[in-house]
Amino acid sequence: MSTDKNRATAAAILPLVGGPDNVLSTAHCMTRLRIALRDRALVQDEALKALPAVLGVVEDDTYQIVLGPGAVARVTPEFEALVEEGRTAQPAPAAAPAAGPGPSGDRAAPVTADGLAAQGSALKAARKARNATPFKLFLRRIANIFVPLIPALIGCGIIAGLNGLLTNLGWLPAVVPALAAIASGFMSLIAVFVGYNTAKEFGGTPVLGGAVAAVIVFPGVAKIDAFGQQLSPGQGGVLGALAAALLAVRIEKWCSKRIPEALDVLVTPTLTVLVSGLVTLFGLMFLAGEASSAIGTFADRLLAGGGAFAGLVLGGLFLPLVMLGLHQALIPIHTTLIEQSGYTVLLPILAMAGAGQVGAAIAVYYRLPHNASVRATVKSALPAGFLGIGEPLIYGVSLPLGRPFVTACVGGAAGGAFVGLAHQVGIAFGSTAIGPSGWALFPLLDGTSGLAASLTVYAGGLGIGYLVGFLATYFFGFTDRMLADLDTPPAPAAPPPSTGPAPKEPALTP
Repeated sequence: MSTDKNRATAAAILPLVGGPDNVLSTAHCMTRLRIALRDRALVQDEALKALPAVLGVVEDDTYQIVLGPGAVARVTPEFEALVEEGRTAQPAPAAAPAAGPGPSGDRAAPVTADGLAAQGSALKAARKARNATPFKLFLRRIANIFVPLIPALIGCGIIAGLNGLLTNLGWLPAVVPALAAIASGFMSLIAVFVGYNTAKEFGGTPVLGGAVAAVIVFPGVAKIDAFGQQLSPGQGGVLGALAAALLAVRIEKWCSKRIPEALDVLVTPTLTVLVSGLVTLFGLMFLAGEASSAIGTFADRLLAGGGAFAGLVLGGLFLPLVMLGLHQALIPIHTTLIEQSGYTVLLPILAMAGAGQVGAAIAVYYRLPHNASVRATVKSALPAGFLGIGEPLIYGVSLPLGRPFVTACVGGAAGGAFVGLAHQVGIAFGSTAIGPSGWALFPLLDGTSGLAASLTVYAGGLGIGYLVGFLATYFFGFTDRMLADLDTPPAPAAPPPSTGPAPKEPALTP
């Protein structure tokens, strides 16, 4: 039944994105089906958003359909299979335009969810144009390296949390070592996966990138001295693996252009691994190790010395960072912190931005009691928002309205300040994986003060984010003009025209 449901969802999506011939490639991340399209004009946005399984759409370098965690991993293979089957059939006819508002024609409806969605699409298009800078495109490619690793980070992170709980309780001592091995195995080799994905993303041979990065975690490096210091296995971590694989790609491309074809298969991989491996051992590992240590030290000192203010700034500015595409720069930082201490202290603070967004959306719901369309959008998107999937609320509600987006940031700042204050007073905790947010982050929390303290502080931060986001939006998220435009009660229906003879005027009596 589940497979039939996923195939039905894929079958409903496919014609609305222009059919099989309009799909160039597909992929998925934690929550989104990402489709590279041949002709963007064939996509029926509003019809897609109306599908029950679709939580929203986001247009970036690819067309992204938000399906939610779990669902996207099941729908994507069905979608790919339907695309492959469809390409062997006759080309599908051009997609029909989405159904309009009714017999009245293309009537503008700025006060409805459709109107807000149109404004959100325009804002996304403008954001995409602003984000098409070399630096932001580079950050997007860095994100493409780490996003495929998130499922393994989540799985191993939850197992690590379970292992810690069993260790503290003294339960199942025979199972604890096995869980520790399962949880730590991936993290001990994450540099290899980063190197593989880096070479793949930047146009090199993936396995060569992985081979060079593997040097970093090889136990034998402990016998090597660099810059007067003995190297340690894993030194430099993911930052070193990223740099080593980028260097390997450059060397491989340089060799491929200059070495004769008859020798290319032997000489190019040998020189690529040899040269980039030596540079990694006698330069990149040391430099990346220093950078990784600096990141960990800075994060600890930032929250220990000014946690409340740091949390206020981080929680309040995270949504704008997402809009600008700059949040992708945090992914290697999160991964580095997880490598060093087992968790990233930044993610629970940044998750407060989603809490402010949820609170703001609830306030929009209550401030617009006569706008059934917008209220329906809020109701359908709130469950995903509680689980940390904020795109439907951001692009469908708060960002098009403007002021509620700002007040959502205020809620995120308040929640972030609370979590940061906890760090400042000594309750340090974080997430053992990246990707989840909202309520989905609870199973991944870990800290030095125990699980109960971590859960309590995080829940308190979410509650404050919800409350402050709601109050700020309810009292300051709308001007009188906005309420007049968005929440005008519907006019009473006019009486139907009479079909019989008009009544006679009553006779006047003297």
